[in-house]
Amino acid sequence: MALETIHRPGALKQTNKSHKHGKHTSKRALDRLAKGKVNLKTITRRPNRQQSRDARRQQANDIRRNKRQEAIALKRAIGGALTAPFLTCVLPLNDMIDPNSALAIIEGCDPEATVTKASDRIHYMNVPRFRQRFSFVVPETGHGNELNVLDALKVCDSVVLVLSAVAAGDSDEVIDKAGAKVLNMALTQGLPTPMVCLMDVESIAPKKRSQVKANIQKALANLIPDEKLMQLDTATDGLNLLRRIGGQKRKVQHNRANRPHMLGEKAEFVPNKASMEDGLVYGTLKITGFLRGVPLSVNQLVHIPGMGNYQLEAIASPNDPYRLQKTGDVEMEDGEQRPLLVADPERQTSLQSENVPDAMDAEQTWPTEEEIEASRKETKKKIIKRVPKGMSDYQASWIPDVEEVDDEDDDGDEDENYMSCESDSESKVGERETKDDEGDEEYEDVSVSEGGPANAERYDKEMDMEEERSTLAKIKAAKDDEVFPDEIDTPSNVPARERFHKYRGLESFRTSPWDVKENLPFDYARVFQFQNFDRTKRRIIREAQEREGDDVVMPGWYVQLHVKNVSQELWSIFAARGGIERLIVYGLLPHEHQMSVMNVCLKRTPNSTIPIKSKEQLIVQCGFRRFAVNPIFSQHTNGDKFKYERFFRPGMTVVATFFAPIQFPPAPVVCFRENPDTSLSMVASGSVLTCNPDRVVLKRTVLSGHPFKINRKSATIRYMFFNPEDIAYFKPCKLRTKLGRMGHIKESLGTHGHMKCIFDSQLKSHDTVQLYLYKRVFPKWKYEDCVVGSPRSVDERQSDAASLGERSVKFHTKVEVMQE
Repeated sequence: MALETIHRPGALKQTNKSHKHGKHTSKRALDRLAKGKVNLKTITRRPNRQQSRDARRQQANDIRRNKRQEAIALKRAIGGALTAPFLTCVLPLNDMIDPNSALAIIEGCDPEATVTKASDRIHYMNVPRFRQRFSFVVPETGHGNELNVLDALKVCDSVVLVLSAVAAGDSDEVIDKAGAKVLNMALTQGLPTPMVCLMDVESIAPKKRSQVKANIQKALANLIPDEKLMQLDTATDGLNLLRRIGGQKRKVQHNRANRPHMLGEKAEFVPNKASMEDGLVYGTLKITGFLRGVPLSVNQLVHIPGMGNYQLEAIASPNDPYRLQKTGDVEMEDGEQRPLLVADPERQTSLQSENVPDAMDAEQTWPTEEEIEASRKETKKKIIKRVPKGMSDYQASWIPDVEEVDDEDDDGDEDENYMSCESDSESKVGERETKDDEGDEEYEDVSVSEGGPANAERYDKEMDMEEERSTLAKIKAAKDDEVFPDEIDTPSNVPARERFHKYRGLESFRTSPWDVKENLPFDYARVFQFQNFDRTKRRIIREAQEREGDDVVMPGWYVQLHVKNVSQELWSIFAARGGIERLIVYGLLPHEHQMSVMNVCLKRTPNSTIPIKSKEQLIVQCGFRRFAVNPIFSQHTNGDKFKYERFFRPGMTVVATFFAPIQFPPAPVVCFRENPDTSLSMVASGSVLTCNPDRVVLKRTVLSGHPFKINRKSATIRYMFFNPEDIAYFKPCKLRTKLGRMGHIKESLGTHGHMKCIFDSQLKSHDTVQLYLYKRVFPKWKYEDCVVGSPRSVDERQSDAASLGERSVKFHTKVEVMQE
């Protein structure tokens, strides 16, 4: 066998060139030179998305651990031995359910539990088995008490919705009409963590129980889809409910969590003999209860729904009478007590809610006699009366006044079936030129139906005919505005340049500039404005949650608030109407007592069908406040200008603008409308958008004309104006047609308002030429806090503003300057 030959290189071996790395140090060499040191930019920059598997796993574990710790801390914040007890509302959704019977089952489920009755509506329960404390609130329900239920739900941590199995088995409706109304309002406002309990299951046949439960669960799936039905008939069921209340994950309601609040269980009024003004006696109101939310300073302002804003005189911290007694707890001894916190007058927040402007500090001199006379003519009111056709002046004088409006807001929206009766010095009744609906007001003898003459007469007596007429007129006006949006007829007896002297044309609604400080009304000098609202909101909420100091009481403490300068007459009326049972105190954040222009986003509720006219009075529940305002509506769009909406129609989403105290979002908004029987019906809901007086709301008015002669690119237009002076005045404005043509006015033809116009293409005979005019509208200062007994007068607050009119004023608005 031959030996294998091995090749060996010779002296002339080929050598390849080394890699050309640019003569720089490689990454491996740099790592060896650094010896483990890391650059600062490498540490602070965003981590690379391409992380290793172990790094991603560790990051996920850290996130999961942090979320678990936050959830545990949130659960342990209430219900313990040294914290406030779980506050639960027991709410029946059917008239057949007695909430006290459900509360009796819960209180008797554990023989070792201690039950204390603080008042008729508030009960405390200590359960040593769970080492937890509970408090239950039973608000008064029924017709007219919906607002009391909403106030109680604002401060509760959870709510127990009680249903009856008997009512569900007898009828298809699981929830009655009153219960559905309250539940709908509560869901709109923000329902606390719910639990649905079913009672009277034992009275149902055993074979039908499963079917009844399935029907109830199916009916509740649309309202509360994630909640499972629980049974509440025995002590075991009550114990399971307590276990669930103490261990479930609670919803976070930011409007409540960002502010200190307290449900008052006791109230005592101590009159102060030294304070008497105008015959009224003032005193100190002492309210006792558990503080919740965030820390409260004695120098803060507090708000009591139904009574208003007040200053605190002192805060006492008595011993907790509902302490959970168990061994091993580190608690205060009976002799040890926290010191009394007394307010400092120099650091205490002032109650001044409005800015005091200087009427002499303006951009122009004091108005002349001609300007004062013109202002008086512009602010003159006229009283609108709805008078059936054919009624004499004497008969019309007995008809009550329907509404009082300004001349400038009267854009011809009167009902065609009724005449407007203008009453300045004497009544004038005129007739409408159109005769289309004359037959509507002719009364004929008709036969009475099955109910009989007596029943028909009784029904007619109970009917409010004035409300029927006004509602019908409003529905007709809303339909006309929907078919012909913003279109009005040019008046033939008044020059258009005088009728629309406050309007102007815009080249483009989106891009044309509009000065936000131009021709502001005098009321805008009384409001406060922020330089950056969102940044101020974040800073104030962060400071409220981190507040510390010697003048602060912490959440979970059992405290007694001494509210000073409370009117004895107001407190007597409030207590006589059951206010003690629903007494709630909110701590106001900085600036939340000051007036500004609030913008809230609203959407109509599905069951509300009557159109709401702009500047119509609504009762608004904004966060923890409830007040009556007359908002103006505008479109909810992007941009720096927003189109004014004359009506808030069903299914629409608009932005309501009104004067109100500042409210930091997030905060739910619920709007109510007063019915003829003084009850309230919910018409819209939404949330706070921003607090910005610079929101420009433009009211659009469309003047229409019709082609008379059509050429290739020119046309003769008539019926838009009726004299050559108006044509020359509006000549710079752009013309548009309903079919999309653009044009402008070239010249006037004759003396009767015909004009020659040039368009970008030939018009069609059925096209309509339109001229868009805009003017800025402002809300009216008609804020009225829902305070029992003593509503504030709007006329007195506007006495100085009415004399100056809408002159351009140089304002002294307070601007929140950020120092961050």
